Amino acid sequence: MDGRRRNPYQLTDETPVYVISVAAQLSGLHPQTLRQYDRLGLVSPDRTPGRGRRYSARDIELLRTVQQLSQEEGINLAGIKRIIELEHQVAALQSRVAELASAVEGAATAMQQREAAVHASYRRDLVPYQDVQQASALVVWRPKRSSEQ
Repeated sequence: MDGRRRNPYQLTDETPVYVISVAAQLSGLHPQTLRQYDRLGLVSPDRTPGRGRRYSARDIELLRTVQQLSQEEGINLAGIKRIIELEHQVAALQSRVAELASAVEGAATAMQQREAAVHASYRRDLVPYQDVQQASALVVWRPKRSSEQ
């Protein structure tokens, strides 16, 4: 990650802390609806060693999004699952693009540094530079005649 040790007690949006009853209350849904969403793979909470569900703040937000898409937009659960999958795919691709852009930038910087080093190594004292003006001259070529040979 970022090289620093993370505090195990520090809560993030990804920290699974809410039991199903609290998650249901926070999302405005019935606990049975949360179980159904889990079975369908729409929102997959973490599990405790005893197989109990633990929801994170991100899971709660996703539950609200699923509910909004279903109730307000009229999208069926299969469509919502596909939307969620595509959003995850887009996020992964954006992350990969950023990673590749960073690699390209690093490679371009390294190439510029190598090019500068090559230019700095030139021995300019061996080849003096003179600005040569091109003269325009006309040269006529005539082949030798067989009688002149």
